[in-house]
This record gives sequence, C-alpha cells and structure tokens, in this order.
Amino acid sequence: MTSRPIALVAAAAATALLLSGCGTTEAPASSEETTDGITITDDRGEKISLSSPATDVVALEWNTAENLVALGVMPVGVADVEGYGTWVKAENLDESVTDVGMRGEPSIDSIAGLAPDLVVTTSDLSESAIAQIEEFAPVLVVRGADASNPIGQMEKNLTNIAVATGTEDKAEELLAAFDAKVEEGATALADAGVSGSEFVMSDSWATGGQVSVRPFAKGALLAAVTEELGLVNAWTGEGDKDYGLGSTDVEGLTSLGDVHFFYIAGGGVDAYAEELADNAVWTSLPFVQNGNVHRLADGIWMFGGPSSMNDYIDAVVAAVTE
Repeated sequence: MTSRPIALVAAAAATALLLSGCGTTEAPASSEETTDGITITDDRGEKISLSSPATDVVALEWNTAENLVALGVMPVGVADVEGYGTWVKAENLDESVTDVGMRGEPSIDSIAGLAPDLVVTTSDLSESAIAQIEEFAPVLVVRGADASNPIGQMEKNLTNIAVATGTEDKAEELLAAFDAKVEEGATALADAGVSGSEFVMSDSWATGGQVSVRPFAKGALLAAVTEELGLVNAWTGEGDKDYGLGSTDVEGLTSLGDVHFFYIAGGGVDAYAEELADNAVWTSLPFVQNGNVHRLADGIWMFGGPSSMNDYIDAVVAAVTE
C-alpha cells in the first residue's frame, strides 16, 4: 500500500491541497482557501466558491452522505434516508436529517426548502437536476467512481468534501485510519497463510426465479481494496468504466475454481442462499462444495468511503480467518 495521506502546503494567503492515491493517474481537484473564502474545482472542472466552510449541506448520494458524517458534518438533507439506513451502517444519520427524495430523482423543492449553503452530489445525477439546484445553492460534484483509480477516487471525493466543509484535519485522520486498516488486514491474511488466494466479490438479485450475478471486476472499489489485502481477483471479465461492475449468471461462475466467494445481500433476498439452494449448477461449484461462500454483513455500502471500506476489510478478514 503506497503512502498517500493528504498534504497541506501553506503559501501566502492560499492553501493548496494535494492528494496522490494508490496508483493515482489523475490530478486531484485544485482548491484554495483565502481571506475571501474557499474556491474548489470539482470533478466537472467547475469552480465552486464558498464564503466560508459549508455547514448546512445536502447530500444526494449515499457515499457523499457517509463522508460528511465521517467528517463530523451531519447533513441537513439526504436522498433516500430510509435506504441509507438499510445499506450504510458505517456512519449513522441522526433524526434531524430531512429526506429530499430519491437518489437520481431528488425533490428540488425539498432541497430548496432547507436553504443549504452547499449541495454535494455525484456525476451520476443528471445535468438538468444539477442546473436546477444551482439556481439557489452551490453544487459540488464528485465523480461517483473511477475504475481506472478506484481507491484514489474514493479518497479524492472525501478530500474535496473536506475542503468544502473546512474539515481537512479530520480527512487526514480518516485516510490514515484507512491505511492502517489495510495494513492490519493484509498482515492478518498473511499470518493466516491465505495471502495470494483467489477471490470473487459480487452482489446479486433474483427476478422471476432467475438469478443475475454482478461480479466486481478489476477497477471496482471493493475488488481493489481486497487486492490491497493480498488476495487475487479471479474474475477476469470486463467491468464498466466507472464502477468496474460486470454481469453474468450462475452458469458464468463455472469457470471459477475454489475461490473465496464474497457477497453482500443488503438485507434483501439472499439470492445465493435462497434462490440457488437447490440449483444443480450452483451446488456443484467448487467454492460452494468447500464452504468458501461468505455472506458479509449487511450494511457495508459497496460504493462508500473509507468508513465503509474499513468495515469491509474487517468482514473479509473475519470470513477467511475464523
């Protein structure tokens, strides 16, 4: 794991924030803090100007909400609060948080009613929705994911939100804790003699009795984190350019050997344990026969920030060493 905590370099009246991630190939967004406030360039290339660190913040994606809470900034509004509570357990929202509609289709009126001094969203939100929000509040857009640099993008997102909220010191702590967790996990797997073992990470869903499998290919955030722990991704299929997610069915898993097969069900139907319990193809797979199917804890957000990744590391280590 290469070292890449945030470095803050003071110069005259400005502070430049620099971040280099594991395998980082993309320069981080530039930012500066002056006596006139904060200016930060987001992942659209747009400059966001704030007169002071944002305190009343609305988050329109769960990873941005998670990062805000981790930084000590409880958002005033979050898209799909109920869903967040189901899928994201690493950082809890308190009862003061207002639901502002669904991710991807937030309520513009609800957001405006909160009079936020900043709205944080990802590049997955439509440009038309962002334009409507920008009529009454500044919008910081972070890229949802980048399969060419998944860990670096996760860290960059946290960093940019920290700059906008004046919580850079806390971001440094969070990234240092993530580094330590990766090192701790890698050591635990090495001590258990499982370093170099193959794994597959996936989620799944069932429709009309058919189970669809979504493997996390090279470039997926969870795949990258697992590789940092010393395991080898056995899924060689292509994933999308942002999230690194692939697609297959049960028959598509027959090319795999005795891997460690990780998955998160998210509290919904466990398609592997329920829908495939009597499926001849599934039950014949080497990792199924050898008991190497590991359902990880619900509430580990697969596309989250360092807090969720820390929980994921703990779950992976426990699954293969206990």
